[in-house]
Amino acid sequence: MALMKVFSRANLSFESGDGATLYDKDGKDYIDFTAGIGVNSLGHSNKTVKKAIFAQSEKLIHASNLYQNEAQEKLAKKICELLGREMYAFFCNSGCEANECAIKLARKYGATKFENKKYEIITLSNSFHGRTMATLQATGQDKFHPDCFAPYMDGFKFYDTIDEIIENIGDKTVAVMLELVQGEGGIKPLEVESVRKLARVLRDKGLLLITDEVQCGVYRTGEFVTSQLYGVKPCIITFAKGMAGGIPIGCCMSVGDWFGTGDHGSTFGGNHLAMSVGLAVLKKLEKLKKDGDLDKTIANFTKKLDKMVAKYPNLFIKRTGLGLMQGLVLKEASNLGKIYESAMKNGVLILKSGKDTIRFLPPLNISKAEIYEGFKRLEKALEEF
Repeated sequence: MALMKVFSRANLSFESGDGATLYDKDGKDYIDFTAGIGVNSLGHSNKTVKKAIFAQSEKLIHASNLYQNEAQEKLAKKICELLGREMYAFFCNSGCEANECAIKLARKYGATKFENKKYEIITLSNSFHGRTMATLQATGQDKFHPDCFAPYMDGFKFYDTIDEIIENIGDKTVAVMLELVQGEGGIKPLEVESVRKLARVLRDKGLLLITDEVQCGVYRTGEFVTSQLYGVKPCIITFAKGMAGGIPIGCCMSVGDWFGTGDHGSTFGGNHLAMSVGLAVLKKLEKLKKDGDLDKTIANFTKKLDKMVAKYPNLFIKRTGLGLMQGLVLKEASNLGKIYESAMKNGVLILKSGKDTIRFLPPLNISKAEIYEGFKRLEKALEEF
């Protein structure tokens, strides 16, 4: 076997896809409620994505950041337009890279804006911010901190609640990093007023609020960024996953251009292909939102989830989440893996989150027919289970 054994892969391989439907090598179809873990925001083989890839690949794929890149400027301006405010962009290749950039930015800010250096970043328990050494330590789950990878970076702390975070802001604290909806930790939206309170405290102290919107951003929860739903304006926002419809991308947006030349960089990040596809995807998603199609899809999907909770009270406690980042919380955590396998066998793909939650991240343009068929198959899986 030539591959490292870092993934627990299902015995399933796909050869093609169309919309929210995937096909294996035998032609069997699967309704995809995962979108490549929130990446394929416009589904599979989407015309907008294919057209953008083809058009840009005929001209230029990569030239490096040694030269001016108009495609980066266009995408950065589009993001600022959707945010409704001016910010500075750094483009990279993934969510953990975007978060690494945010961490370095915060430390540069803390080293240059205060008389005594501030470098500590506080996060929430149950959070997930990536798998690089810095983002692992920013992740507030002990299971991601095994001794084999120690020693870890200093300068990170995590607490169970936002009130605890506020109480523990110290002389070395420079920033708080939050997932407004915890993706790997059980699809848990944070309490709105607590987030607003934290934002006010940080602003008054001249400290930074960082929102990790790698999974919950780019219209996944109904607005371009979840922070718009919460009524806060973070100092730094990180993106990845659904921004380019399947092409690797990451983005860190900041209210301040605190880096100097050479402070940070990326070889592949922000190349012409990723930028052009990202711009096309954002324009298409913006149209879905403006036309009301996204909100209708969210309402339809949510209604189906609520029906599942009502029909299977012996299995589910509640629905959780926002927009098309949703979960069903199980009464018995031991059932999570069994339901995951049963769903796959019946031709519908779902995800796990935390210890006891089924996670749903369907394409944002999933059709009514695919939603209907997917839940029909999921119900069959639950009946068999």
